[in-house]
Amino acid sequence: MGSESTAGALLAAGNEAMLEAAYRTGDFLSAWQLLEGARRRACDEANRVEEAAALTRLGLLAHFAAIGGDLSRADWATEEQLFTAALRIQREVGDPAGAAESLFGLGLVHQVLRGDWTTAMPYYTEALNLAESYADEMVRSEVHRHIGFFHVFVSGDFERGLRHLRMSQVLRERYGDPRRVATGTLALGEAELAAGNLAEALRLLREAVSQARQANLSPQRVGWAEHALADAERAAA
Repeated sequence: MGSESTAGALLAAGNEAMLEAAYRTGDFLSAWQLLEGARRRACDEANRVEEAAALTRLGLLAHFAAIGGDLSRADWATEEQLFTAALRIQREVGDPAGAAESLFGLGLVHQVLRGDWTTAMPYYTEALNLAESYADEMVRSEVHRHIGFFHVFVSGDFERGLRHLRMSQVLRERYGDPRRVATGTLALGEAELAAGNLAEALRLLREAVSQARQANLSPQRVGWAEHALADAERAAA
């Protein structure tokens, strides 16, 4: 984008580039350049809402890059700093939708990168409370998804966890991004398998593989779906 682009335009372009990198190409450089450009432009324009949004997206970009590689080498402290800086601004300016996404990001840092569900869950809980009133379907879907993971894979409350994951998938389908519908189907299938619902798990995981291929997801992401399906098929044998 040209030098005349607004922070909002750079932010939108950077977000889409980030998702393409996360789900298909693995090349985050252009996304980082756009999002860092959005942050700088927002500072120049004294637009604190968009400055915070750019910080949140930079944190999410770092997270997507981390989960595609070796998690033991992830720079969780820098990711945490980005989400914390964004959240501070969002609380100051009264942006509850933005705050929901940054709280979710802080939950990701502790759950995914540090393996600390005890610290993550209060962030997810506060994020859900805000997201249900203020955020879009995708943010709501992501928060429901990770709370669902906790109840299925940590606390063992399968019914409660599946309710969250099913709601997450409804919201993904409503949002309409096939890249994220496919990953939602995979998560729900894995949860159904953990809960012992083998027939439903097989149905969902076969659908997840098909959706991942149709959405042209990266070989790594298609492989995740294929491996989950293979696990379910072994369980059914």
